[in-house]
Amino acid sequence: MRLICFAAILLATSCGLATATPRVSGAFGTKPVISLPTELPDREPRVTVLWEGGGRVTQKGDVVVTDVEVRRWEGNRPYMNTYDTRQPATVVLGGGQVPDAWREALAGHAAGSRVMLVGPAGDGAPAGVGPGETLVAVFDILGGYPADARLLGEGLPELPADLRAQGPSRTLIDGSGPVVEAGAKVVVQYVGARWPARTVFDSSLRRGGPRGFTLVPGAVPPGWVEALTGKAVGSRVAVTVPAAKGFTTTGGIGVPGGGPLLYVVDIIDTF
Repeated sequence: MRLICFAAILLATSCGLATATPRVSGAFGTKPVISLPTELPDREPRVTVLWEGGGRVTQKGDVVVTDVEVRRWEGNRPYMNTYDTRQPATVVLGGGQVPDAWREALAGHAAGSRVMLVGPAGDGAPAGVGPGETLVAVFDILGGYPADARLLGEGLPELPADLRAQGPSRTLIDGSGPVVEAGAKVVVQYVGARWPARTVFDSSLRRGGPRGFTLVPGAVPPGWVEALTGKAVGSRVAVTVPAAKGFTTTGGIGVPGGGPLLYVVDIIDTF
């Protein structure tokens, strides 16, 4: 939500040239090192492509999965980043939720691109950030996906009528794409339900489309790391989660307590 709020407050104006341009070093996929000039920044939001990738070009309406480092120009102070949290941002580009400057930074660029957005925070700046302050965001665009991205020849994940909870996980469809490694980033469609009542409490479609996660404990719901590691892209996996106490939020997914849970997860992509 912090990232989306930052996006929503950037001014939606045209991209302009400026002499005060930050320098960015580091390879795609690694936390960027951002050096700021001593000159004051231009007041118009601007987008600079630092590295052009070779993957699918993101489009308006896509769900974009990206890593990002955001810094405040004054003092080059960190605001937030997804590299340290190991939780990529998932941004829905459709509708009016994203201003033009944000859309220009994330739409129309190939997956694998590193893009920099510089612009003033504007009205409604987040706590601790003045509306006149300039924010610098460097994005590593992992991929863009249609909101209804699905496995080839399959519908979106749902709870099959004949599904039974058998052990901690069960492969429903075997994929043929790259194999997911432990600690990798994955893009998934999923549905989560209370078991055995089959009451759906969450799904990626409700959230706007595919979601990106890092496959490490604490960044995804319990059982996902073991269930998805070693599976191929294009697989559908049922994951059973034992009863949890209380209510927790893991990787942006609510995990309600009170009984066992069952997830059906489609692996759309991995990095």
